[in-house]
Amino acid sequence: MLSTTALLLSYKSSSLLAGVSDASLPRSFSSSAASSLSPPFHFLIGKRPRRWRSRSCRRGIRSMPCSSINAASVGGGDNGSFRNFMLNESTFLASLMPKKEIGADRFIEAHPEYDGRGVVIAIFDSGVDPAAAGLQVTSDGKPKILDVLDCTGSGDIDTSKVVKADADGRIVGASGASLPVNPSWKNPCGEWHVGCKLVYELFTDTLTSRLKKERKKQWDEKNQEEIAKAVKRLDEFDQKHVKIEDANLKKIKEDLQNRVDILRKQAESYDDKGPIIDAVVWHDGEVWRVALDTQSIEDDPDCGKLAEFEPLTNFRIERKYGMFSKLDACTFAVNMYDEGNVLSIVTDSSPHGTHVAGIATAFHEEEPLLNGVAPGAQLISCKIGDSRLGSMETGTGLTRALIAAVEHKCDLINMSYGEPTLLPDYGRFVDLVDEVVNKHRLIFVSSAGNSGPALSTVGAPGGTSSSIIGVGAYVSPTMAAGTHSMVEPPPEGLEYTWSSRGPTADGDLGVSISAPGGAVAPVPKWTLQRRMLMNGTSMASPSACGGVALLISAMKAESIPVSPYTVRTALENTCILIGALPEDKLSTGQGLMQVDKAFQYVMQYRDFPCVRYQLKINPSGKSAPISRGIYLREASACKQSTEWTVQVEPKFHEDANNLEELVPFEECIQLHSTDKSVVRPPEYLLLTHNGRSFNIVVDPSNLSSGLHYYEVYGIDCKLPSRGPLFRIPVTITKPAAILNRPPVVSFSKMSFEPGHIERRYIEVPLGATWVEATMKTSEFDTTRRFFVDTVQICPLQRPMKWESFVTFSSPSAKSFAFPVVGGQTMELAIAQFWSSGVGSQESAVVDFEIVFHGIDINKDEVILDGSEAPVRIDAEALLASEKLAPVAILNKMRIPYRPVETKLTALSSSRDRLPSGKQILALTLTYKLKLEDGAEVKPYIPLLNNRIYDTKFESQFYMISDANKRIHAMGDCYPKSSVLPKGDYTLQLYLRHDNMQYLEKMKQLVVFVEKNLEDKDTLRLSFFSQPDGPVMGNGAYKSSVLIPGKKEAIYLGPPVKDKLPKNCPQGSLLVGAISYGKLSSAGSGEGKNPQKNPVSYQISYVVPPNKVEEDKGKVSSATTKSVAERLEEEVRNAKIKFLGTLQQGTDEECTEWNKLKAHLKSEYPKHTPLLAKILEGLLSRSNVQDKVRHQKEVFFWFPVIEAADEVIDSIDTEELAKFFAFKSDPEDEEAEKMKNKMETTRDQLVEALYQKGQALAEIESANRDVESASEGSKDKDGNNDQSAWEVIDSDLFEENFKELKKWVDVKSAKYGNLLVIRERRSGRLGTALKALNDMIQEDADPPKKQLYELKLSLLEEMGWGHLVTYERTWMHVRFPPSLPLF
Repeated sequence: MLSTTALLLSYKSSSLLAGVSDASLPRSFSSSAASSLSPPFHFLIGKRPRRWRSRSCRRGIRSMPCSSINAASVGGGDNGSFRNFMLNESTFLASLMPKKEIGADRFIEAHPEYDGRGVVIAIFDSGVDPAAAGLQVTSDGKPKILDVLDCTGSGDIDTSKVVKADADGRIVGASGASLPVNPSWKNPCGEWHVGCKLVYELFTDTLTSRLKKERKKQWDEKNQEEIAKAVKRLDEFDQKHVKIEDANLKKIKEDLQNRVDILRKQAESYDDKGPIIDAVVWHDGEVWRVALDTQSIEDDPDCGKLAEFEPLTNFRIERKYGMFSKLDACTFAVNMYDEGNVLSIVTDSSPHGTHVAGIATAFHEEEPLLNGVAPGAQLISCKIGDSRLGSMETGTGLTRALIAAVEHKCDLINMSYGEPTLLPDYGRFVDLVDEVVNKHRLIFVSSAGNSGPALSTVGAPGGTSSSIIGVGAYVSPTMAAGTHSMVEPPPEGLEYTWSSRGPTADGDLGVSISAPGGAVAPVPKWTLQRRMLMNGTSMASPSACGGVALLISAMKAESIPVSPYTVRTALENTCILIGALPEDKLSTGQGLMQVDKAFQYVMQYRDFPCVRYQLKINPSGKSAPISRGIYLREASACKQSTEWTVQVEPKFHEDANNLEELVPFEECIQLHSTDKSVVRPPEYLLLTHNGRSFNIVVDPSNLSSGLHYYEVYGIDCKLPSRGPLFRIPVTITKPAAILNRPPVVSFSKMSFEPGHIERRYIEVPLGATWVEATMKTSEFDTTRRFFVDTVQICPLQRPMKWESFVTFSSPSAKSFAFPVVGGQTMELAIAQFWSSGVGSQESAVVDFEIVFHGIDINKDEVILDGSEAPVRIDAEALLASEKLAPVAILNKMRIPYRPVETKLTALSSSRDRLPSGKQILALTLTYKLKLEDGAEVKPYIPLLNNRIYDTKFESQFYMISDANKRIHAMGDCYPKSSVLPKGDYTLQLYLRHDNMQYLEKMKQLVVFVEKNLEDKDTLRLSFFSQPDGPVMGNGAYKSSVLIPGKKEAIYLGPPVKDKLPKNCPQGSLLVGAISYGKLSSAGSGEGKNPQKNPVSYQISYVVPPNKVEEDKGKVSSATTKSVAERLEEEVRNAKIKFLGTLQQGTDEECTEWNKLKAHLKSEYPKHTPLLAKILEGLLSRSNVQDKVRHQKEVFFWFPVIEAADEVIDSIDTEELAKFFAFKSDPEDEEAEKMKNKMETTRDQLVEALYQKGQALAEIESANRDVESASEGSKDKDGNNDQSAWEVIDSDLFEENFKELKKWVDVKSAKYGNLLVIRERRSGRLGTALKALNDMIQEDADPPKKQLYELKLSLLEEMGWGHLVTYERTWMHVRFPPSLPLF
């Protein structure tokens, strides 16, 4: 995500230089916060920005149908040419929020009360700040924002824990803080729901970064203050003790030095996880209310207290919101669900949503020129951008947003989100949108995308869904001069270069209409500015949506039934054409929308039925595929005439009356073609409610190579002025064949001006797999910037797109390489950025040369089955001689897992019930993972990943947590790699749908966990020229030259079994890449990584079963014991083992355990393993940690000390020490057995010493606590009671510690706890804390809570308050009370 707080941002071209394959196409907003000289930026982390661009070159003009009402080109009039003009203050301000371009200003001037009043818009976006400028009230004084919802769940807090207030009116919050409750708050039942959250989880990355800097500055001041104190004490000690020989003095100095070192290291490792806010929810007898404690955010300790918080309820009820603190200036709203058990704190995930809402509806009473398009409209904010994912949309967010839009009876939806799609007009979300539009009559407006200038780059859902009005981005000269502050604006309006183009893969136009794609609009308060410039189709969509709101406002006032069908027809039939070429419609849709003319259309034809004409087109004689237009793209389809069957089906709204609307419906339609020499339809068609089919003949055989666009449209014979009732787009991209060998194609002397696009269509030769291209520029003065895109469309794949954004500061040449698919048409689109070179009198001249290369192979994906057999690969060069230099690596491991637990639940009806009444269900699948070493991993779910719109599954979300419930990774259908330390983890996968059968089928869903191998573990595979090469070790293959017409076979050998990565289980997959050629310019040392070569393919290796251990199952023949002795040993060991299995949870179980213990001790006295098991049993008794906190339970530790002493006394430590003084012979079986036995004995001794030390320390601690609590109290005789533990010699701990020190490193993570206690007993807190930090650092397992609790107590004792606060926050990070909600 790029910063959105600056009005002008410099563009970093490096982010756009790499090519993008169909597998890596991004999800993104359709907008940017940028200068006019930059492509649109996006607020998404880890995704590449989608860009969009401008007009086609002029090659002649054909008439195209647009409107019956004054249809005209944008070349003139108010929206047209401004070659010589000057801005004044008012026109400048007006340009910041463009309205003139779409006729909105004229419309409101003519109809001031039709300014959006009575219209409610649902903003599907990143969230809207209700405190932002212009978003408080409408033009007629009504509340602007009716509801603020977080549909993603990213702000949800579990408040199911219920507490009661104590006698002092205080409750214990979920964070553990004691919170006073305001006595004036009504709570009839006295139950308080509590929850807490790290506030950074609610903030954007930009805001978090700002707060971290400010908080770090404050923290550093406190830390430096403590460092100064610590250094002063050390200096005073050094001055007092010049020469130190006494051991105790040395330890004291070491302690002082440790304090200084700890404070300095803490500054280096400081990692601010943010303040924790406590939330308290209760029912006041009427509504649910919430109060927050935000003291941890505030600088002033008297601010942010819970009792001083003004309680909030669901935003919809009172329309009140809060602000966390003046420091963050972040506004939030709240909603409560599930009887107070879930609190949703709603914050925005980026400024994008507020900006979008401002364009559509902002009202500034003092600054009317900065009003949004429809200042009288109201809105609801539906946050679909998940804060946990950096503002990415999720299926959950999208579905809940649709539910909310219907529930609030919205008229309009604006959505400025999207991504490329596998299948157009397909998927769960599209199905739900169809229902909302067709049944509930909502009008859905969405951005077409920012991936231009190439064709077929429109994104889902805006550019690919029939029920949605997809909007392209237009820039006028006034916008260029004012909004973008250009020195010299373009002479006429045009589509932004980056605006996505149609058609869709199934031939639909893609872009419906165009609207201004840039504005300076309101942004959230946390940005610390009122307005910001953003441009993108994200801005065009709300501009169009605001225009539609004006139209609906007028229709309601005029009592005209509002229908998405009527509105869309009016918009499309009254647009102003942008550009003079027919194919410009692929960029602009029907043109620039005009609100005033659309209203005239609606008024004129208000009595006509509300009908949508659904088109289903397929090749004659074939039932599939069904498309929405005709798209002839490949060479084979352009060589001869084809016949197409068109089915036209009138669609009425679901509430249409059969007798009054459906039966009488009959239209005589005259069919027109924009060029009958190419596209020939019948002349007339009688259309009834049941639909009608007809045939079209398309003959592209006589067309020249290049882009051609035509339309067949139907006109009402009785009233032609209605304009086209439906349109059938026909797009033909006739490619040029490359016949010369080697295959080289050059495009010379292409002349470019700002916004100009050159498109070339090439039939990629069969056998070509990659391209090496060179772009040369000349004859220009100022810096020029170009988009260079290529697109190929393959069946059931996202468009295969490569793109580069290049800058030429002076005439020069640049080289590119990218993959291609042989036999498929490739579009090459070169566009000079619309604002690049403006003001220059010179055109840039471009020469572009493409050289096709290719090595044809017989396997697109190579699978090694785990056997020793190699895989044969046949390679052939079909175009020209190529060097065959195969390279293959395996650098990832995929381990399959099945769920260990499944849970199917019905979700809350308050926000998860569909408009149809169906309840959404959730399936939670739990997987257990174990990492033997730290690694970079990510979940991989082949069925679900990489699809959000083009899938029939509703949504997915995963979380990976450790044993302490700390979340280490989370994601949705686009999983990201996360670095996880060694340990055990739980992966939970959350799936949603209303169909139980679908979810039932997913209960055994296999999830792969993909682990990136380190460089040292990456396997480089070998190639051979003979099939026996991998076994015989001969015939190694390096490289050769392929000659056209001659195949060559090579053999890929499996990896050497001994080189397989450790912890690689049977059935897992090793995956990587294989390539066969490299760049012609590559040197001898280059090309060793197949993924860096021009084209690579996936390779997989199935890990076979592990080899059987040779020694497994062997029984030693050397034994000197008799059968009776061996039997006695087995019986004894079985009894000891049985003792260890007994539970001790109740008094009865403890009694039985004690009886068996006594019996075994009498039967096997001084038997160390038995005594060690008894000690283990004593320590395993439940609630030990609670018992030692009370005086009456302190005697628990005496049996532990006694049991430990028995273990110690049973061991001859002198003999043990002597044994380990000598090395044993590893080849002597008996010696090895003795070694193992003695090591076990040593471990039992060490454990006994350690547990004895722990027990002695607990007794001392309890003694101090009781003495403190009973200070001054006496018995009735006036004498102090003798403490029961005074019988313990205080020197015992030190003696025991010294004994332990003989056998182990007491600084290790396992035993260092006693070292910490020892130093603490001696008052050397700095040394104790250093030892504890070393233990924590060394401990590779998940963090142990008791160690951090001990650290907190040490910090408190040392008086380092700033570190206490810091560590308490981290305690909530490391040890959350529960897993977060999905």
